[in-house]
Amino acid sequence: MLDLAVTEDLGTRLRGTLLAPDDPAYDEARAVWNAMIDRRPALIARCAEVADVVAAVDFARDQGLTLAVRGGGHNIAGTSVCDGGLVIDLSAMNAVEVDPRARVARVGGGALLGDLDRATQAQGLAVPAGVVSTTGVAGLTLGGGFGWLSRKHGLAADNLLSVELVTAAGERLRASAKENPELFWGLRGGGGNFGVATAFEFRLHPLGPEVFFGPTFYRLEDAAEVLAHYRDFAHSAPHDCCVWADLMTAPPLPIIPEAHHGTKVLSLMQFHAGDPRQGEEVLAPLRRFGRPIADAAGPLPYTSAQGLLDETYAKGLRNYWTPQNFKALSDAAIDALVTLAARLPTPQSDILVSQVGGAINEVASEASAYPHRDTGFVVTPGARWAEPAGDDAALAWVQACRDALAPLADGGAYVNFIAEREGREHEAYGGNYERLAALKARYDPDNLFRLNQNVRPRA
Repeated sequence: MLDLAVTEDLGTRLRGTLLAPDDPAYDEARAVWNAMIDRRPALIARCAEVADVVAAVDFARDQGLTLAVRGGGHNIAGTSVCDGGLVIDLSAMNAVEVDPRARVARVGGGALLGDLDRATQAQGLAVPAGVVSTTGVAGLTLGGGFGWLSRKHGLAADNLLSVELVTAAGERLRASAKENPELFWGLRGGGGNFGVATAFEFRLHPLGPEVFFGPTFYRLEDAAEVLAHYRDFAHSAPHDCCVWADLMTAPPLPIIPEAHHGTKVLSLMQFHAGDPRQGEEVLAPLRRFGRPIADAAGPLPYTSAQGLLDETYAKGLRNYWTPQNFKALSDAAIDALVTLAARLPTPQSDILVSQVGGAINEVASEASAYPHRDTGFVVTPGARWAEPAGDDAALAWVQACRDALAPLADGGAYVNFIAEREGREHEAYGGNYERLAALKARYDPDNLFRLNQNVRPRA
């Protein structure tokens, strides 16, 4: 049990709010995106400024509490909340400031991608980031962070100029190419292993306001042929172009003929970062191939494109995913994907094939902590379902996907898509793990920040 006087003292030191289990706002504050996660922290510190974060870190360390850090609360493994410990909630620290002349954005540790996109697009600029607007900027970036713009401009982490961090010792540091450069190396792909990131500075790129974006749908019966063509198209696609394939159940959208609603389909979600007319021309060979059942690709505001998948990945469903990296998609991998998609356990489940490469792979694997610089596709079977009664069937399907795809994959895994709380660290960090372990020993020798794909401090 926490000493009441000590807890009250922490509350008086915060400009933000300290929530306990008897607070009316507690249950909402502890809920995260993945409904599988139902944890009850002893305290939630809703921080309003960096001094609050320092006080909360000092409190957790001195009281021997498990510590979780919440930015957007979107992490698939639910590591932003804990049982019996302290949650540092950064959601109120979500300011985004844009310097259009310098093309730099300063972003609070609690900002969401939607906050960032709205602020930067108001100036005709953008940061390469994720594809769901409710995702937290901090967690996405610390794990690498890829999305529609990454083939042209690299990872979110590749466009990072600096990070402001509160360490396990309660020290406030700034990391950049010139200040604490080794720490800066580790923060670009090493996850939340080194402290609480309270602010970021990003390099910005001109974009929009419109891009060419949208899906083309095919029957599952045609998916193997279409995926083989997609693989060949992706191999020589310009860096402006990014296409993700999704094996899924057709939703009841007006653009899809009613006869196909509820059937298994393949969606090719297409993005082009240049002039929309050029994008339509570049993507035409993909969209005209085979026998599509529906096509909704066209000019769209970038901010709308960034929110188009929000409903698909909405908060409140139970989620479990298993990512695998592929340099290329073999015929055997394509056949396995189509076979597994025929057995999707729920209408919300899917198998997502994210095209990466491009500018991401022009960076050396040891240049930052993110090691996957030879990956062409990240393949992520994801089960989504509503009720606990569906757990066994959903998890069994995910395991079947892992068993079938792992022998065909390349051994790595994108850290932000890993549902397991531990055990896949070496897949996530690859050959950079030992260097990360040395860095961990320097900045967090007692492993206070361990709710992540954890890097153990080197002894």
